[in-house]
Amino acid sequence: ALSIPVSLTGALAIIWLLGFSVNILTLLALVLATGMIVDDAIVVSENIQRRRAMGLGARAAAVIGTREVFFAVIATTAVLASVFIPIAFLPSTAGRLFREFGGVLAGSVIISSFVALSLVPALTARLPVKSQKANKRSLFDATLGRLGHYCLQFYKTTLVWSLKYAWLVLVLCLLAAGGAYFTSQSIENELLPSEDRGTIRIFARGPDGVGRNFMDRQAMRMESLLMPYVESEEIASIYTVVGSWDPNIVFITADLKHWDEREKSVQEIIGEIRPKLQSVPGAPGNAFGGNSLNLRGQSGGLELALTGDTYERIYDAALIYAAAIEEQMPELGAPRISYKPTQPQLRVNIDRRRADELGVPLSDISSTLRAAIGGNDIIDLNIGDQAIPIILQTNDRNTSDPSDLTNLYVKSDNGSLIPLSSVAYITEEGVAAELERQAQRRAIKLDMSMPEDITINDAVTKLRNIGDDVLPEGIGTIFLGEAQAYEETSQQVAMTYILAFVIVFLVLAAQFESVNSAVVVMLTVPFGIAAAIYALYLTNTSINVYSQIGLVMLIGLLAKNAILLVEFADQLRDRGYDVYEAIVEAGKVRLRPIMMTLVSTILGGLPLILSSGAGAEARNAIGWVVFGGLGIAVIFTLYLTPVIYLGLARFTKPRADETRQLEDELAAAEV
Repeated sequence: ALSIPVSLTGALAIIWLLGFSVNILTLLALVLATGMIVDDAIVVSENIQRRRAMGLGARAAAVIGTREVFFAVIATTAVLASVFIPIAFLPSTAGRLFREFGGVLAGSVIISSFVALSLVPALTARLPVKSQKANKRSLFDATLGRLGHYCLQFYKTTLVWSLKYAWLVLVLCLLAAGGAYFTSQSIENELLPSEDRGTIRIFARGPDGVGRNFMDRQAMRMESLLMPYVESEEIASIYTVVGSWDPNIVFITADLKHWDEREKSVQEIIGEIRPKLQSVPGAPGNAFGGNSLNLRGQSGGLELALTGDTYERIYDAALIYAAAIEEQMPELGAPRISYKPTQPQLRVNIDRRRADELGVPLSDISSTLRAAIGGNDIIDLNIGDQAIPIILQTNDRNTSDPSDLTNLYVKSDNGSLIPLSSVAYITEEGVAAELERQAQRRAIKLDMSMPEDITINDAVTKLRNIGDDVLPEGIGTIFLGEAQAYEETSQQVAMTYILAFVIVFLVLAAQFESVNSAVVVMLTVPFGIAAAIYALYLTNTSINVYSQIGLVMLIGLLAKNAILLVEFADQLRDRGYDVYEAIVEAGKVRLRPIMMTLVSTILGGLPLILSSGAGAEARNAIGWVVFGGLGIAVIFTLYLTPVIYLGLARFTKPRADETRQLEDELAAAEV
């Protein structure tokens, strides 16, 4: 128990040294670390107590017991650290998530290993030995002892049966893994789980040029849709901004009551008001909730951009694309196109041929128009330490109307004044208020509503398929905001799994000095991932960035339990045991520490499952992977690992034989 505060204090120091802040990711790491940092201490103290029960003195048991598990503790720590530290350098959202979460967790585990190998033996050696007789033990101790004895006998019997029918165990495990693959196809894939963060946001954009008064009236309509929830005490307050950064935009924030003081969730309220908001004339609104990483755009929906050579061609394609989306995916609503050629603009058209005939330079026409419209900055007048700009500008009364521009005069080359109407005329046209670019190409954005019952994976896949069918050649598609982060994260997480497997395998091979033992440990990891898939399916949890973090962490945890078995079996083989006897004895001896570390780790993840409040859905996701995945995966560790070890270890010699052979060869070389 003393190892927990010591290790957590070191973890806080690591957060400070690495420059991390106390946020949802570092707090998640600390919660999970609470269950994991005690694992090494359990392994060391359990082995010391086992040696003391065999009759050794306190100090001798502490030395010998720690020495026996020293390699296992170092190996498991190296595996857990090696999973997270290299992955933290990946780019994109996945790398940023793993950087803080993995850095804190890896640092905590490293500190806990030092505590387990130093503080724990020192304290255990000074604990008094209980000399009570069996009949004087408490009822609880006696019951617990009998239960442990029955569990050990049951495991020994089933382990012997599993090794006898190894082919059947392999077939059952392969069937379970295959079933997990097909099960994963029915699990929703998304970037982040749907979260109730106690806030609803509403975004609405009106047509160009309608002004604040129109948008203010539409904002009042939207507020009236929220008032019933205020009266029912679901919504605590409403804050509305009209035309703050754009006169055609309304942004409303509605703060809900505390989770314990309301009956409806954010998702339920959004589902009720979204159809009503989208029916607001002239400025349909979109309601959305927040997420823990603030990845959603300003409008809160699904955003993408079409790219091409000209804005006119992209706009034509956007109209076709939007119509196809509205027809084939009506649940997304009518897509909103950012490019709207409705902004009124005056264009001065110059008759270059006529201007040349009259001897009017184009530069003089340009400077005259600048002076009439905005002023022409001629020179700066320096007075002391101040620079005063001298601006040439016409009287406002001469240009009170756009048609007055044609009444201006321009000086020709021969000195005569020529009316501007002789060489130019004014037309009014509609243009886009702004021109956007994405990936250094001309682009037009489209944004749609994102209902809570649609995953971002399904939406992105369907939108890509629609684009492939209706978009003309030369028009590209770029997803933005949350969809862009989802695509980047999906690619990075796939690389993360591969990198984690490779790094763990290399670390194990170096630690064991044997590829065979490393292969035995790593072959059980995919089956543990399968167990986590079943846990996600049974709890109706999606595959998202948080559950993926848990799956990566599970690689290290599964390898950790397998190391305890394989490492002790290798020790027994060095003492002269054959492969079968070694793995059976290793299973019997390591059952208790494996189960104890299992209980401590899954109990460490239990607060994440039971948590409530803002962002609880994200914590639940990673908690179920650790709690359910590790709980189911222990079956593979206890039975599949011995079967694989029995099948592969018989083809290799014990490490002691290799060492003796090396010593003999070196001795022969010296002679």
